Amino acid sequence: MPDILDKVIDITDRLNNRLIWRFARTRRPIRTERPIVSFTFDDVPDTAWTNGAAILEKYGARGTFYIAGGLEGRVEPDRRLISAEGCRDLFARGHEIGCHTFSHRKVGSLTSRAFAGDLDRNEIFLADAGISRRATNFAFPYNAASPRLRHVLQKRYTTCRASGEAINRGSVDPFMLKAVEIHQPEDHALGLTRWIDDVAINPGWLIFFTHDVSSTPTPYGCRPETLERLVSHATERQCDILPVCEALDRFGWQEARP
Repeated sequence: MPDILDKVIDITDRLNNRLIWRFARTRRPIRTERPIVSFTFDDVPDTAWTNGAAILEKYGARGTFYIAGGLEGRVEPDRRLISAEGCRDLFARGHEIGCHTFSHRKVGSLTSRAFAGDLDRNEIFLADAGISRRATNFAFPYNAASPRLRHVLQKRYTTCRASGEAINRGSVDPFMLKAVEIHQPEDHALGLTRWIDDVAINPGWLIFFTHDVSSTPTPYGCRPETLERLVSHATERQCDILPVCEALDRFGWQEARP
């Protein structure tokens, strides 16, 4: 029974996402003659902080790290989550800190009031951690959006990111940006260079997301050498590697933020 229930929930999440992508009225243009690639990290295991950030910096780039404060310092069987000190260090090194909720629950499981309170808790956590720039970009836990809660997000953030396995081009919904996941198996992750080749030929905004960057990755992460291959390939193909906030500056979206 639990397996069947999980499958039903997963299908519901996918349908919600598709409905938003299809019917969302809010649109913003991706205007760029340059291919733009953003590397983003969800939950932010400590290996994303140490290995992931260092790889980006090796190529003069920065990333966006979506933090869920309720996961701070949590030790799990196959990973450890970032500390407040780690968040502060990333920010000091020029990386963007985004919001991933505080509780890391699916947003659709919360009432509007509870969701707003959860976002407030994460904002307080980040401020107490020494992040002086308020998080203006958001990523959905489990990539599961909720049409019912869009109004809460629109009051707080410039963008929200899900999955979608596509490059953002043309007119897009800023509260449901699409992204390509870097995950296991490793052959799959290495093959993601094809997305970079695509955006290099036909400029748009390619957003990658992953979790841990470890020699023994979880199913949701990759090895350091794999991430470096993707970053180096984006550099070789003359893509601009930017955190989400800087990509938005290119499009002029910051001025449009409520």
